[in-house]
Amino acid sequence: MRKPYVILIGSASGIGKSTIASELAKELGIKHLIETDFIREIVRGVIGPEYAPALHKSSFDAYVTLKDRKRYEGNTNGLIGAGFEEHASFVIPAIEKVIKRAVDDYDDVVIEGVHLVPGLIDIDKFKDDASIHFFVLTANEDIHKERFVKRAMKIKRGGKHLEYFKENRVINDYLVERALEYGIPVINNEKIDCTLKRMLTLIREICRVMLFKHTVDQLEEETDIILDKYGGRIVDVSYFLPGFGEPLKRKVNVYDPVEAKRFITQLNKNPKRKKDLEGLYNLSDNVHSHKICAPNEESLNEMVKDLEASGFIFQREDEKNR
Repeated sequence: MRKPYVILIGSASGIGKSTIASELAKELGIKHLIETDFIREIVRGVIGPEYAPALHKSSFDAYVTLKDRKRYEGNTNGLIGAGFEEHASFVIPAIEKVIKRAVDDYDDVVIEGVHLVPGLIDIDKFKDDASIHFFVLTANEDIHKERFVKRAMKIKRGGKHLEYFKENRVINDYLVERALEYGIPVINNEKIDCTLKRMLTLIREICRVMLFKHTVDQLEEETDIILDKYGGRIVDVSYFLPGFGEPLKRKVNVYDPVEAKRFITQLNKNPKRKKDLEGLYNLSDNVHSHKICAPNEESLNEMVKDLEASGFIFQREDEKNR
């Protein structure tokens, strides 16, 4: 029997987490979808503004309630982040209670909201009893602003929201930084279908270990197929070096095509680093293995076919003759 899903999706306002959460819940057949804003309202009913003024402000302007604002003189971003953290800290215990109830009742749940802050919410205590997955969504500033404006115009307090895009952008950067610090996957939410594929790849763990053969210069084409086209993930790489009884294995956990392209660009700008990697490839005759994952079995099969057609999958002579 599988453990119940607990899927947490955090982001700043206007990134698109509500849309993604809804689509993901549909894809996984999860009926419980909860916004942390609703949990916050319950907490506000219990803790008054005289005791928790930051709680009774919005996430993006909670900093105005901080008593030690002078500490952040000249550090506006730090001030906004501190106010946001103070605001979220009052909601986190209630979120954890909701998670515990879902796990105790063996219910799958998707929780989305700005209050899901890596490092503040303790997901480790649920890992034994739940299949818990935490994501932070982000987007580039132009996409974020466009979505932020659209969202603001749909809600009653839209005018107020429009004044605070800068603060929300700071919160976006804060959440991404915290996610990277605590090993939480950061998903670039440019296109809904691509975001869903990447999240499903991480949630479902539909994977296969394959032998590859290609040069360093073909890395970009390989990652384009796995990451970009199929929304897949490369978990690790193993090099089979002569004279070594065991392969040299390295965990890479690459799922973001933007990050992959950035790595390849930096590699091409650094001749020494590229030469070192080429030396490692040459030692193994360009043969290595990857554990690759996809959103579903069908996508994985199609991905492998595509990789084979592109000449990336290595077959030993005895396999070729079968």
